[in-house]
Amino acid sequence: MAFGPRCCLARRRAIRELAAAKNRRCVRRRCPPRCPALLEQGNGRVGAPPSGIALRPDVRVAFVHDYLTQYGGAERVLLEMHKLYPQAPVYTSLYRPDAFAGRFRHITVRTSFLQRIPAAAQHFREMLPLYPLAFRSLDLRGYDLVISSTTSFAKAVRVPARALHISYVNTPTRFLWYPEEYASRLTPALARPLLSAVTPLMRRWDFAAAQRPHFLIANSFNVARRIMECYRRHSDVLHCPVDVDEFASTNTADDRLDEAPLPFHAGEPFYLVMTRLLPYKRVELAVAACNQLRANLLVVGSGPQENRLRQLAGPTVRFAGTVSEAKRREALQRARAVIVSGIEDLGLVALEAAAAGTPTVAFARGGSLETVVERETGVFFYEPSPDSLMRALQQTTHLNFGSDVMRAHARRFSSDAFRAKLTAFIERYVGEFQSRTLAAAAAPVVPSRLR
Repeated sequence: MAFGPRCCLARRRAIRELAAAKNRRCVRRRCPPRCPALLEQGNGRVGAPPSGIALRPDVRVAFVHDYLTQYGGAERVLLEMHKLYPQAPVYTSLYRPDAFAGRFRHITVRTSFLQRIPAAAQHFREMLPLYPLAFRSLDLRGYDLVISSTTSFAKAVRVPARALHISYVNTPTRFLWYPEEYASRLTPALARPLLSAVTPLMRRWDFAAAQRPHFLIANSFNVARRIMECYRRHSDVLHCPVDVDEFASTNTADDRLDEAPLPFHAGEPFYLVMTRLLPYKRVELAVAACNQLRANLLVVGSGPQENRLRQLAGPTVRFAGTVSEAKRREALQRARAVIVSGIEDLGLVALEAAAAGTPTVAFARGGSLETVVERETGVFFYEPSPDSLMRALQQTTHLNFGSDVMRAHARRFSSDAFRAKLTAFIERYVGEFQSRTLAAAAAPVVPSRLR
């Protein structure tokens, strides 16, 4: 009898098919539908429409987020989603409570083994090779619904066999799929050859991880297009929310007494950049344009580009670092215009500016095309250059932007609308998930040679 490579391959294939058939028989005979704890009502027929389905009040929900080490748009969206299930814990790789000014103090945050590494949260980018293992190690047994909020690794989390996993994707993993935008200037020169060597392997891992969630939600049509390009998966679109009433308010009750006032006095006009100081945000364009115009510019935010930007800044450019919510609101309300100079996934700050009654000057690419309405809530510049941005800034001085029009635009992205749409998505997904699993359980076991 010959024992060649073909024989070994056939033997391994037969073993796999026998194991798969055994698992399918077990599912049919002993296992109920995969998400029994999620549903409160439904007719249970295979292929039945999901309308009328509601979640049980005792459903166990967990959120998963990449890391809680800095406060930005993704973290604001996570907090908004958490309002739907305020008792649910948040699982993450690393957590820095001091970075959030108490915003997570009433939320149970559970971290991975990376939290035990000294100073790991402060140097979270250096932990890159360990994140896949960190999310594989999170124990989510006992949960019925897992909602991941991700720009990179959280979508790879393993969920129980009968749990539904929905992933809200802020963007495909930037440093893997768009390294020229994100990683090139953040990576030390000596490490770039190593990163180039491992990127193809990590892309394959990231692609496989993106197949794990049962359903994907993109934060914009721009990101939905990127998800299809990178992961070959359909995604529904749910734009990030903005609290219109908060940014329209002039309440200062939440001001911190120990916080310094904004660098520019009341009545002193200034342009505003409010973002993480990362290379792909292109804040240097705003700095260069305001240097040439000799216009006041306030930069709110922090990040690895801060020292470089300070070196480029002229006397009219001020840096405020990370500020409280009250100071963010004050800056948005007082600014002449907000500058968005990078290619944004969505561009949440443009919506916050509209809610505050302030126009936005944005680069005409990416998510800004979905959040800024030309000549109604802002203007676009079309080339990534200081001269193009300068022309757009000068254009704003000749246009009248109505506060009511801008706030009406922002209300389309309100927090209430976001939560209502997310609830509708979850209920639809639960129904589809039940229909799929009932159909899979009812399917006959057919040997592959007969397929």
